[in-house]
Amino acid sequence: MINLLLSILFSSLIFIVFKLFHTFKVQTLYAIITNYFVACLVGLFFYKNTITPAKIPLEPWFGGALFLGILFILVFYIMAKTSQDLGVSVASVATKMSLVIPVLGGIFLYNETLTSIKAIGILLALSAVYLASTKNNSTFNKKALLLPFLVFLGSGTIDITIKYLEEAYVEEAKIPLFSSFIFLAAGIFGVLFILIRTKEHPIKLNFKNILGGICLGIPNFFSIYYLIKALRESNFTSASIFTINNVAIVLFTTLIGIFFFKEKLSTKNWLGIGLAVCSILLMALKYE
Repeated sequence: MINLLLSILFSSLIFIVFKLFHTFKVQTLYAIITNYFVACLVGLFFYKNTITPAKIPLEPWFGGALFLGILFILVFYIMAKTSQDLGVSVASVATKMSLVIPVLGGIFLYNETLTSIKAIGILLALSAVYLASTKNNSTFNKKALLLPFLVFLGSGTIDITIKYLEEAYVEEAKIPLFSSFIFLAAGIFGVLFILIRTKEHPIKLNFKNILGGICLGIPNFFSIYYLIKALRESNFTSASIFTINNVAIVLFTTLIGIFFFKEKLSTKNWLGIGLAVCSILLMALKYE
Protein backbone atom coordinates (compact mmCIF):
# COMPACT_ATOMS: atom_id res chain seq x y z
CA MET A 1 0.00 0.00 0.00
CA ILE A 2 2.90 2.35 0.75
CA ASN A 3 4.23 1.98 -2.82
CA LEU A 4 0.81 2.85 -4.26
CA LEU A 5 0.52 5.92 -2.03
CA LEU A 6 4.00 7.07 -3.09
CA SER A 7 3.10 6.61 -6.77
CA ILE A 8 -0.01 8.75 -6.25
CA LEU A 9 2.02 11.40 -4.41
CA PHE A 10 4.73 11.69 -7.07
CA SER A 11 2.19 11.62 -9.90
CA SER A 12 0.38 14.50 -8.21
CA LEU A 13 3.65 16.42 -7.88
CA ILE A 14 3.93 16.22 -11.67
CA PHE A 15 0.63 18.13 -11.84
CA ILE A 16 2.02 20.88 -9.59
CA VAL A 17 5.18 21.18 -11.70
CA PHE A 18 3.12 21.47 -14.90
CA LYS A 19 1.05 24.19 -13.28
CA LEU A 20 4.22 26.09 -12.35
CA PHE A 21 5.50 25.80 -15.94
CA HIS A 22 2.82 28.28 -16.98
CA THR A 23 3.64 30.61 -14.08
CA PHE A 24 7.37 30.71 -14.86
CA LYS A 25 7.00 30.65 -18.68
CA VAL A 26 8.73 27.28 -19.09
CA GLN A 27 8.48 25.77 -22.59
CA THR A 28 6.76 22.45 -21.97
CA LEU A 29 8.21 20.43 -24.88
CA TYR A 30 11.85 21.20 -24.02
CA ALA A 31 11.25 20.66 -20.30
CA ILE A 32 9.52 17.33 -21.00
CA ILE A 33 12.47 16.05 -23.03
CA THR A 34 14.94 17.24 -20.38
CA ASN A 35 12.83 15.52 -17.74
CA TYR A 36 13.25 12.15 -19.48
CA PHE A 37 17.04 12.33 -19.25
CA VAL A 38 16.83 13.50 -15.63
CA ALA A 39 14.47 10.62 -14.77
CA CYS A 40 16.91 8.22 -16.44
CA LEU A 41 19.80 9.51 -14.32
CA VAL A 42 17.75 9.26 -11.12
CA GLY A 43 16.97 5.63 -11.92
CA LEU A 44 20.61 4.81 -12.61
CA PHE A 45 21.55 6.42 -9.30
CA PHE A 46 19.24 4.01 -7.45
CA TYR A 47 20.40 0.97 -9.40
CA LYS A 48 22.86 -0.82 -7.14
CA ASN A 49 24.39 -3.32 -9.56
CA THR A 50 27.09 -2.77 -12.17
CA ILE A 51 25.73 -1.48 -15.49
CA THR A 52 27.13 -2.97 -18.69
CA PRO A 53 25.64 -0.97 -21.61
CA ALA A 54 26.42 -3.74 -24.12
CA LYS A 55 24.25 -6.19 -22.12
CA ILE A 56 21.15 -3.96 -21.94
CA PRO A 57 19.95 -4.91 -25.47
CA LEU A 58 20.11 -8.54 -24.30
CA GLU A 59 17.65 -7.96 -21.46
CA PRO A 60 14.28 -9.67 -22.07
CA TRP A 61 12.45 -6.37 -21.47
CA PHE A 62 14.63 -4.32 -23.87
CA GLY A 63 12.22 -4.31 -26.82
CA GLY A 64 9.23 -3.55 -24.62
CA ALA A 65 11.03 -0.68 -22.87
CA LEU A 66 12.01 0.76 -26.26
CA PHE A 67 8.36 0.54 -27.35
CA LEU A 68 7.29 2.34 -24.16
CA GLY A 69 9.84 5.09 -24.78
CA ILE A 70 8.35 5.73 -28.23
CA LEU A 71 4.84 5.67 -26.77
CA PHE A 72 5.78 8.20 -24.07
CA ILE A 73 6.76 10.76 -26.71
CA LEU A 74 3.93 9.98 -29.15
CA VAL A 75 1.22 10.10 -26.48
CA PHE A 76 2.62 13.37 -25.10
CA TYR A 77 2.58 14.93 -28.58
CA ILE A 78 -0.99 13.75 -29.24
CA MET A 79 -2.07 14.99 -25.80
CA ALA A 80 -0.61 18.42 -26.60
CA LYS A 81 -2.38 18.45 -29.98
CA THR A 82 -5.66 17.40 -28.33
CA SER A 83 -5.32 20.17 -25.74
CA GLN A 84 -4.70 22.76 -28.45
CA ASP A 85 -7.50 21.65 -30.78
CA LEU A 86 -10.19 20.45 -28.37
CA GLY A 87 -9.21 21.81 -24.95
CA VAL A 88 -7.35 20.66 -21.86
CA SER A 89 -10.45 19.06 -20.33
CA VAL A 90 -10.91 16.68 -23.27
CA ALA A 91 -7.25 15.61 -23.13
CA SER A 92 -7.43 15.13 -19.36
CA VAL A 93 -10.59 13.03 -19.47
CA ALA A 94 -9.25 10.88 -22.33
CA THR A 95 -6.07 10.19 -20.34
CA LYS A 96 -7.82 9.31 -17.09
CA MET A 97 -10.53 7.19 -18.75
CA SER A 98 -7.77 5.03 -20.21
CA LEU A 99 -7.70 3.14 -16.90
CA VAL A 100 -10.33 0.90 -18.55
CA ILE A 101 -7.63 -0.75 -20.69
CA PRO A 102 -5.32 -2.02 -17.90
CA VAL A 103 -8.31 -2.95 -15.75
CA LEU A 104 -9.83 -5.10 -18.51
CA GLY A 105 -6.35 -6.39 -19.35
CA GLY A 106 -5.88 -7.63 -15.80
CA ILE A 107 -9.22 -9.40 -15.89
CA PHE A 108 -8.92 -11.08 -19.30
CA LEU A 109 -5.15 -11.62 -19.54
CA TYR A 110 -4.39 -12.56 -15.95
CA ASN A 111 -7.77 -14.03 -14.90
CA GLU A 112 -8.07 -11.56 -12.05
CA THR A 113 -11.31 -11.77 -10.10
CA LEU A 114 -13.83 -9.00 -10.70
CA THR A 115 -16.41 -9.00 -7.92
CA SER A 116 -19.67 -7.07 -8.21
CA ILE A 117 -18.38 -4.61 -5.60
CA LYS A 118 -15.23 -3.87 -7.60
CA ALA A 119 -17.21 -3.66 -10.85
CA ILE A 120 -19.32 -0.93 -9.25
CA GLY A 121 -16.08 0.73 -8.08
CA ILE A 122 -14.73 0.80 -11.65
CA LEU A 123 -17.96 2.30 -13.01
CA LEU A 124 -17.90 4.95 -10.27
CA ALA A 125 -14.24 5.64 -11.12
CA LEU A 126 -15.06 6.30 -14.78
CA SER A 127 -17.88 8.63 -13.78
CA ALA A 128 -15.63 10.34 -11.24
CA VAL A 129 -12.76 11.14 -13.62
CA TYR A 130 -15.20 12.55 -16.16
CA LEU A 131 -17.12 14.73 -13.72
CA ALA A 132 -14.04 15.91 -11.80
CA SER A 133 -12.03 16.74 -14.95
CA THR A 134 -14.57 18.58 -17.11
CA LYS A 135 -15.60 22.20 -16.81
CA ASN A 136 -18.98 23.76 -17.45
CA ASN A 137 -17.62 25.73 -20.39
CA SER A 138 -15.78 22.82 -21.98
CA THR A 139 -16.78 21.97 -25.54
CA PHE A 140 -16.35 18.80 -27.51
CA ASN A 141 -16.05 18.64 -31.28
CA LYS A 142 -17.76 15.42 -32.36
CA LYS A 143 -15.98 15.61 -35.70
CA ALA A 144 -12.60 15.38 -34.03
CA LEU A 145 -12.93 12.15 -32.05
CA LEU A 146 -9.68 10.67 -33.41
CA LEU A 147 -7.27 12.67 -31.24
CA PRO A 148 -8.87 11.93 -27.82
CA PHE A 149 -9.35 8.31 -28.88
CA LEU A 150 -5.62 8.05 -29.63
CA VAL A 151 -4.82 9.61 -26.22
CA PHE A 152 -7.16 7.09 -24.58
CA LEU A 153 -5.65 4.17 -26.48
CA GLY A 154 -2.02 5.29 -26.02
CA SER A 155 -2.28 5.98 -22.28
CA GLY A 156 -4.03 2.68 -21.64
CA THR A 157 -1.48 0.80 -23.76
CA ILE A 158 1.36 2.29 -21.70
CA ASP A 159 -0.23 1.07 -18.45
CA ILE A 160 -0.98 -2.46 -19.62
CA THR A 161 2.48 -2.79 -21.25
CA ILE A 162 4.17 -1.78 -18.00
CA LYS A 163 2.05 -4.37 -16.18
CA TYR A 164 2.95 -7.10 -18.67
CA LEU A 165 6.68 -6.36 -18.75
CA GLU A 166 7.13 -6.03 -14.99
CA GLU A 167 5.34 -9.32 -14.38
CA ALA A 168 6.91 -11.33 -17.19
CA TYR A 169 10.45 -10.00 -17.55
CA VAL A 170 11.57 -7.46 -14.94
CA GLU A 171 13.40 -8.71 -11.86
CA GLU A 172 12.85 -6.83 -8.60
CA ALA A 173 16.47 -5.63 -8.51
CA LYS A 174 16.29 -4.33 -12.09
CA ILE A 175 13.22 -2.12 -11.73
CA PRO A 176 15.37 1.07 -11.57
CA LEU A 177 17.32 0.02 -14.68
CA PHE A 178 14.14 -0.89 -16.56
CA SER A 179 12.49 2.42 -15.64
CA SER A 180 15.63 4.36 -16.54
CA PHE A 181 15.87 2.84 -19.98
CA ILE A 182 12.23 3.71 -20.74
CA PHE A 183 12.97 7.36 -19.93
CA LEU A 184 16.25 7.28 -21.85
CA ALA A 185 14.48 5.93 -24.94
CA ALA A 186 11.77 8.59 -24.60
CA GLY A 187 14.42 11.31 -24.26
CA ILE A 188 16.33 10.13 -27.34
CA PHE A 189 13.18 9.99 -29.46
CA GLY A 190 12.24 13.41 -28.11
CA VAL A 191 15.58 14.86 -29.25
CA LEU A 192 15.08 13.31 -32.69
CA PHE A 193 11.62 14.89 -32.79
CA ILE A 194 13.08 18.31 -31.98
CA LEU A 195 15.83 17.92 -34.58
CA ILE A 196 13.23 17.16 -37.24
CA ARG A 197 11.39 20.35 -36.27
CA THR A 198 14.49 22.58 -36.20
CA LYS A 199 13.86 24.08 -39.64
CA GLU A 200 10.52 25.46 -38.48
CA HIS A 201 11.36 25.88 -34.79
CA PRO A 202 15.09 26.49 -34.14
CA ILE A 203 16.45 25.01 -30.90
CA LYS A 204 16.98 27.59 -28.15
CA LEU A 205 18.74 26.61 -24.94
CA ASN A 206 16.99 28.09 -21.93
CA PHE A 207 17.99 27.63 -18.29
CA LYS A 208 14.37 27.76 -17.13
CA ASN A 209 13.47 24.87 -19.45
CA ILE A 210 16.35 22.78 -18.08
CA LEU A 211 15.44 23.60 -14.46
CA GLY A 212 11.82 22.78 -15.21
CA GLY A 213 12.90 19.45 -16.68
CA ILE A 214 14.89 18.64 -13.53
CA CYS A 215 11.91 19.47 -11.29
CA LEU A 216 9.67 17.29 -13.46
CA GLY A 217 12.08 14.39 -13.97
CA ILE A 218 12.51 13.44 -10.31
CA PRO A 219 8.81 12.90 -9.46
CA ASN A 220 8.23 11.45 -12.93
CA PHE A 221 10.72 8.65 -12.30
CA PHE A 222 9.35 7.81 -8.87
CA SER A 223 5.74 7.82 -10.11
CA ILE A 224 6.61 4.99 -12.51
CA TYR A 225 9.04 3.28 -10.13
CA TYR A 226 6.54 3.02 -7.27
CA LEU A 227 3.68 2.09 -9.61
CA ILE A 228 5.72 -0.90 -10.81
CA LYS A 229 6.50 -1.86 -7.22
CA ALA A 230 2.82 -1.48 -6.28
CA LEU A 231 1.84 -3.85 -9.09
CA ARG A 232 4.00 -6.48 -7.41
CA GLU A 233 2.06 -6.26 -4.16
CA SER A 234 -0.20 -9.24 -3.55
CA ASN A 235 -2.82 -7.32 -1.55
CA PHE A 236 -4.51 -5.83 -4.64
CA THR A 237 -5.17 -6.95 -8.20
CA SER A 238 -3.83 -4.80 -11.04
CA ALA A 239 -7.44 -3.71 -11.72
CA SER A 240 -7.62 -2.29 -8.19
CA ILE A 241 -4.13 -0.76 -8.42
CA PHE A 242 -4.80 1.13 -11.67
CA THR A 243 -8.25 2.27 -10.59
CA ILE A 244 -7.16 3.51 -7.16
CA ASN A 245 -4.04 5.12 -8.67
CA ASN A 246 -5.87 7.07 -11.40
CA VAL A 247 -8.85 8.11 -9.33
CA ALA A 248 -6.74 9.14 -6.33
CA ILE A 249 -4.56 11.29 -8.61
CA VAL A 250 -7.68 13.04 -9.95
CA LEU A 251 -8.93 13.54 -6.38
CA PHE A 252 -5.62 14.73 -4.95
CA THR A 253 -4.74 17.06 -7.85
CA THR A 254 -8.23 18.55 -7.76
CA LEU A 255 -7.80 19.34 -4.06
CA ILE A 256 -4.36 20.82 -4.79
CA GLY A 257 -5.97 23.01 -7.44
CA ILE A 258 -8.51 24.27 -4.92
CA PHE A 259 -6.20 25.02 -1.99
CA PHE A 260 -2.99 26.08 -3.74
CA PHE A 261 -4.11 27.45 -7.12
CA LYS A 262 -7.51 28.83 -6.03
CA GLU A 263 -9.39 26.94 -8.75
CA LYS A 264 -13.18 27.10 -8.68
CA LEU A 265 -15.19 23.88 -8.91
CA SER A 266 -18.71 23.39 -10.21
CA THR A 267 -21.34 21.17 -8.62
CA LYS A 268 -20.46 18.56 -11.26
CA ASN A 269 -16.81 18.63 -10.19
CA TRP A 270 -17.72 18.16 -6.52
CA LEU A 271 -19.97 15.25 -7.45
CA GLY A 272 -16.98 13.74 -9.26
CA ILE A 273 -14.85 14.09 -6.14
CA GLY A 274 -17.51 12.35 -4.06
CA LEU A 275 -17.71 9.48 -6.54
CA ALA A 276 -13.91 9.25 -6.55
CA VAL A 277 -13.85 8.73 -2.78
CA CYS A 278 -16.57 6.07 -3.02
CA SER A 279 -14.71 4.33 -5.85
CA ILE A 280 -11.44 4.17 -3.92
CA LEU A 281 -13.19 2.76 -0.86
CA LEU A 282 -14.94 0.07 -2.91
CA MET A 283 -11.81 -0.90 -4.85
CA ALA A 284 -9.82 -1.17 -1.60
CA LEU A 285 -12.27 -3.62 -0.05
CA LYS A 286 -11.05 -7.23 -0.12
CA TYR A 287 -14.16 -8.95 -1.35
CA GLU A 288 -13.62 -12.23 -3.15
